[in-house]
Amino acid sequence: MRWGKAAAVATVSAVGAGAVVLVAGRVVSEISIRSGGAAPASVGGLRVHSVAPGLVELTRAPETQRPGRWALEWGTDGHVVVGDVVSTTAQTVVRVVEPGGSAPPAPGETVVLTPWVLRGDPKSALGLDYSETTVRGELGPMPAWYVSGLRDPWVIAVHGAGADRGQVLPLLPVFQHFKMPVLSVSYRNDAGAPPSPDGIGHFGETEWRDVEAAIRLAVDSGASRVLLYGWGIGATMALQAAERSAWRETVRGLVLDSPVLDWRATVRRQATRRGVPQALAELGMRAAEGRAGVDTAAFDQLASGDGLSVPTLLLHSPDDTVAPIAPVRGLASRRDDLVLFREFPGTEHEALWNADPHGYEDLLRRFLTPLL
Repeated sequence: MRWGKAAAVATVSAVGAGAVVLVAGRVVSEISIRSGGAAPASVGGLRVHSVAPGLVELTRAPETQRPGRWALEWGTDGHVVVGDVVSTTAQTVVRVVEPGGSAPPAPGETVVLTPWVLRGDPKSALGLDYSETTVRGELGPMPAWYVSGLRDPWVIAVHGAGADRGQVLPLLPVFQHFKMPVLSVSYRNDAGAPPSPDGIGHFGETEWRDVEAAIRLAVDSGASRVLLYGWGIGATMALQAAERSAWRETVRGLVLDSPVLDWRATVRRQATRRGVPQALAELGMRAAEGRAGVDTAAFDQLASGDGLSVPTLLLHSPDDTVAPIAPVRGLASRRDDLVLFREFPGTEHEALWNADPHGYEDLLRRFLTPLL
């Protein structure tokens, strides 16, 4: 339900302006504390104008002109990967369609541009053998993929909001090259994982303990070192686990892609991106803070980098409309003794690899080599 409709329904029975404001604030807070939703980098309603062998012509928009590799999805199983922009007109953009995938969309089809260039599991997407396993967390079992490797550190991959375990798929060939085991995990409120007691998200304040459970599983399975790799709020959880976990001594590196380091600004942005007026976005942020029980001092301390103790690859976009880059730049500047920081302009939250796959992977390889 869109926030405006939800607020209207909820406030019909409210009495007085004060009650209306309180109900509207609570409704807006739902945007940030409930799990699910589309990836921030996805955009729908794009029309296919024409199709030629290896090419597709789309409605011109900022998103369809992004550099890099993206996917088009439509219907129940339509999925193709698009690459370079070949040409543009005042209304359209022509992009390369990469081999593989389904049959191309027909002219007139409405498609969604999404960062998920790979769908399925490691076997169906990449031909890699893997096993389904379970991480035993404090709330119950959580499904995970395990891709075997021959040497430490293990990679524990923690997806972001609007994603799932499949977020790691494009990077599995890099980890396979280094023969690193990979554990791609889920956490509370994910599909197949137990819900949190109150059914809402807590901006990593409780969810990081699910990452700790994954570290424990890796150690119990023979790992002596782990690398935590997270996207968005998953990156925030990884940072929290590296500082707070009882197994933090086994954490030897961090990769933080689009981390959420200023949760207040992120909540406001989530609301305003959906058309919420600024005043209600502020009210919704305060309501979300109260409902999620966020320890603001602890969150600010996390963003300071004072507790950082391992080499960290920090990746972000100045054009991220979800998590502002200013606190990320601040962390990189304060802890330049441990942090390697790179910016990926012109792309969205958790879609840095899509904008420059080769540059992203080269940076990752250079970061991983001394950790092996």
